[in-house]
Amino acid sequence: MSKRYGMMIDLERCIGCHTCTISCKFENNIEKGSGIRVETVGGPQMDTPGGKYPNLSMHYLPIPCMHCNEPPCIDVCPVEAISKREDGIVIIDEDKCDGCESCITECPYGTIIFDKEKDIARKCSLCSHRIDEGQVPFCVVCCETEAMYFGDINDPESDVSKMISKSNAKTIVKDTDTGPAVYYSPTRNGKIT
Repeated sequence: MSKRYGMMIDLERCIGCHTCTISCKFENNIEKGSGIRVETVGGPQMDTPGGKYPNLSMHYLPIPCMHCNEPPCIDVCPVEAISKREDGIVIIDEDKCDGCESCITECPYGTIIFDKEKDIARKCSLCSHRIDEGQVPFCVVCCETEAMYFGDINDPESDVSKMISKSNAKTIVKDTDTGPAVYYSPTRNGKIT
Protein backbone atom coordinates (compact mmCIF):
# COMPACT_ATOMS: atom_id res chain seq x y z
CA MET A 1 0.00 0.00 0.00
CA SER A 2 1.37 3.43 -0.91
CA LYS A 3 2.03 6.16 1.62
CA ARG A 4 -0.72 8.58 2.52
CA TYR A 5 0.33 11.38 4.78
CA GLY A 6 -2.11 12.76 7.30
CA MET A 7 -2.55 14.12 10.79
CA MET A 8 -4.32 13.43 14.05
CA ILE A 9 -5.17 16.35 16.32
CA ASP A 10 -5.92 15.65 19.98
CA LEU A 11 -8.73 18.05 20.91
CA GLU A 12 -8.22 17.42 24.63
CA ARG A 13 -4.66 18.74 24.36
CA CYS A 14 -5.34 21.73 22.08
CA ILE A 15 -5.56 24.97 24.09
CA GLY A 16 -6.37 27.30 21.19
CA CYS A 17 -3.03 29.14 21.41
CA HIS A 18 -2.81 29.61 17.61
CA THR A 19 0.84 28.58 17.53
CA CYS A 20 -0.07 26.36 14.56
CA THR A 21 -1.46 29.34 12.60
CA ILE A 22 1.55 31.53 13.38
CA SER A 23 4.04 28.77 12.54
CA CYS A 24 2.22 28.18 9.23
CA LYS A 25 2.38 31.89 8.36
CA PHE A 26 6.08 31.99 9.23
CA GLU A 27 7.11 28.79 7.44
CA ASN A 28 5.11 29.51 4.28
CA ASN A 29 5.62 33.28 4.13
CA ILE A 30 1.90 34.09 4.31
CA GLU A 31 1.19 37.75 5.00
CA LYS A 32 -2.56 37.54 5.68
CA GLY A 33 -4.53 34.48 6.67
CA SER A 34 -2.97 31.09 7.30
CA GLY A 35 -3.05 27.54 5.99
CA ILE A 36 -4.74 26.52 9.24
CA ARG A 37 -7.41 28.19 11.34
CA VAL A 38 -8.56 27.49 14.89
CA GLU A 39 -12.26 27.63 15.74
CA THR A 40 -13.87 27.74 19.17
CA VAL A 41 -16.60 25.13 19.61
CA GLY A 42 -19.20 25.56 22.35
CA GLY A 43 -18.79 27.73 25.42
CA PRO A 44 -21.24 30.11 27.09
CA GLN A 45 -20.69 33.03 24.68
CA MET A 46 -21.21 31.09 21.45
CA ASP A 47 -24.38 31.00 19.33
CA THR A 48 -24.58 27.26 19.92
CA PRO A 49 -23.40 26.78 23.51
CA GLY A 50 -21.86 23.49 24.50
CA GLY A 51 -24.57 22.46 26.95
CA LYS A 52 -26.50 24.26 29.68
CA TYR A 53 -25.28 25.77 32.89
CA PRO A 54 -23.60 24.38 34.93
CA ASN A 55 -22.56 21.70 32.43
CA LEU A 56 -21.01 23.84 29.70
CA SER A 57 -18.26 22.60 27.42
CA MET A 58 -15.90 24.28 25.02
CA HIS A 59 -12.93 23.18 22.94
CA TYR A 60 -10.75 24.41 20.11
CA LEU A 61 -10.74 22.94 16.62
CA PRO A 62 -7.65 23.48 14.43
CA ILE A 63 -8.66 23.11 10.78
CA PRO A 64 -5.90 22.67 8.19
CA CYS A 65 -6.49 21.44 4.63
CA MET A 66 -7.92 17.94 4.97
CA HIS A 67 -5.82 16.56 2.08
CA CYS A 68 -8.86 14.65 0.90
CA ASN A 69 -8.71 11.34 -0.89
CA GLU A 70 -11.28 12.80 -3.33
CA PRO A 71 -10.49 16.54 -3.24
CA PRO A 72 -13.35 18.54 -4.81
CA CYS A 73 -11.04 21.53 -5.32
CA ILE A 74 -9.08 19.71 -8.04
CA ASP A 75 -12.05 19.19 -10.35
CA VAL A 76 -13.17 22.84 -10.31
CA CYS A 77 -9.78 24.41 -11.01
CA PRO A 78 -9.93 25.60 -14.65
CA VAL A 79 -6.14 25.90 -15.00
CA GLU A 80 -5.21 22.60 -13.30
CA ALA A 81 -3.24 24.40 -10.61
CA ILE A 82 -4.33 21.94 -7.90
CA SER A 83 -3.07 18.38 -7.80
CA LYS A 84 -2.71 15.45 -5.42
CA ARG A 85 0.72 13.92 -4.98
CA GLU A 86 1.25 10.16 -4.80
CA ASP A 87 1.64 10.48 -1.01
CA GLY A 88 -1.84 12.05 -0.74
CA ILE A 89 -0.80 15.66 -0.22
CA VAL A 90 -2.99 18.13 -2.13
CA ILE A 91 -1.05 21.16 -3.35
CA ILE A 92 -1.67 24.36 -5.28
CA ASP A 93 0.88 25.35 -7.92
CA GLU A 94 0.97 29.09 -7.25
CA ASP A 95 2.61 29.74 -10.64
CA LYS A 96 -0.41 28.23 -12.42
CA CYS A 97 -3.15 29.69 -10.19
CA ASP A 98 -5.14 32.43 -11.98
CA GLY A 99 -6.95 33.64 -8.86
CA CYS A 100 -10.45 32.65 -10.05
CA GLU A 101 -11.39 31.53 -6.49
CA SER A 102 -13.53 28.58 -7.68
CA CYS A 103 -11.61 26.21 -5.39
CA ILE A 104 -12.38 28.39 -2.37
CA THR A 105 -16.13 28.01 -2.74
CA GLU A 106 -15.85 24.29 -3.54
CA CYS A 107 -13.89 23.29 -0.42
CA PRO A 108 -16.41 21.94 2.12
CA TYR A 109 -13.99 22.68 4.98
CA GLY A 110 -13.28 26.31 4.08
CA THR A 111 -9.54 25.78 4.20
CA ILE A 112 -8.48 27.57 1.02
CA ILE A 113 -7.73 31.28 1.42
CA PHE A 114 -7.33 34.02 -1.16
CA ASP A 115 -4.08 35.97 -1.05
CA LYS A 116 -5.11 39.40 -2.38
CA GLU A 117 -1.53 40.63 -2.52
CA LYS A 118 -0.46 37.81 -4.84
CA ASP A 119 -3.91 37.30 -6.44
CA ILE A 120 -3.78 33.54 -5.85
CA ALA A 121 -5.44 30.83 -3.76
CA ARG A 122 -3.36 29.33 -0.94
CA LYS A 123 -3.80 26.48 1.52
CA CYS A 124 -1.99 24.10 3.81
CA SER A 125 0.44 21.89 1.90
CA LEU A 126 1.33 19.86 5.01
CA CYS A 127 4.68 21.61 4.53
CA SER A 128 5.42 19.29 1.60
CA HIS A 129 8.80 21.01 1.16
CA ARG A 130 9.74 19.88 4.69
CA ILE A 131 8.36 16.36 4.14
CA ASP A 132 10.48 16.05 0.98
CA GLU A 133 13.50 16.76 3.22
CA GLY A 134 12.46 14.09 5.75
CA GLN A 135 10.98 16.55 8.26
CA VAL A 136 7.45 16.96 9.64
CA PRO A 137 5.06 19.91 9.10
CA PHE A 138 6.13 23.00 11.02
CA CYS A 139 2.81 23.26 12.90
CA VAL A 140 3.46 19.80 14.37
CA VAL A 141 6.96 20.83 15.46
CA CYS A 142 5.71 24.06 17.06
CA CYS A 143 2.56 22.78 18.79
CA GLU A 144 3.04 23.82 22.44
CA THR A 145 0.90 21.02 23.88
CA GLU A 146 1.97 18.30 21.40
CA ALA A 147 -1.62 17.96 20.22
CA MET A 148 -0.69 17.32 16.58
CA TYR A 149 0.63 14.05 15.20
CA PHE A 150 1.81 13.46 11.64
CA GLY A 151 2.73 10.44 9.55
CA ASP A 152 1.65 7.77 7.09
CA ILE A 153 -1.97 6.97 7.90
CA ASN A 154 -1.87 3.96 5.54
CA ASP A 155 0.82 2.30 7.66
CA PRO A 156 -0.85 0.61 10.67
CA GLU A 157 2.53 0.56 12.44
CA SER A 158 3.11 4.33 12.15
CA ASP A 159 2.76 6.42 15.31
CA VAL A 160 -0.05 8.49 13.81
CA SER A 161 -2.06 5.39 12.82
CA LYS A 162 -1.64 3.96 16.30
CA MET A 163 -2.82 7.27 17.82
CA ILE A 164 -5.86 7.35 15.51
CA SER A 165 -6.78 3.80 16.51
CA LYS A 166 -6.02 4.20 20.23
CA SER A 167 -8.02 7.43 20.62
CA ASN A 168 -10.94 6.39 18.38
CA ALA A 169 -10.23 9.47 16.26
CA LYS A 170 -12.68 10.58 13.59
CA THR A 171 -12.73 12.93 10.63
CA ILE A 172 -15.01 15.95 10.32
CA VAL A 173 -18.20 14.80 8.62
CA LYS A 174 -19.60 16.94 5.81
CA ASP A 175 -22.39 16.35 3.28
CA THR A 176 -19.90 14.89 0.82
CA ASP A 177 -17.44 12.20 1.91
CA THR A 178 -14.16 13.49 0.55
CA GLY A 179 -12.01 11.04 2.54
CA PRO A 180 -10.10 13.51 4.76
CA ALA A 181 -6.60 12.64 5.95
CA VAL A 182 -6.94 14.76 9.10
CA TYR A 183 -8.38 13.00 12.14
CA TYR A 184 -9.48 14.35 15.49
CA SER A 185 -9.32 12.64 18.85
CA PRO A 186 -12.68 13.56 20.40
CA THR A 187 -13.13 15.57 23.58
CA ARG A 188 -14.23 13.89 26.81
CA ASN A 189 -17.87 14.39 25.83
CA GLY A 190 -17.17 12.69 22.51
CA LYS A 191 -17.49 15.85 20.37
CA ILE A 192 -15.40 17.01 17.47
CA THR A 193 -17.44 19.85 15.99
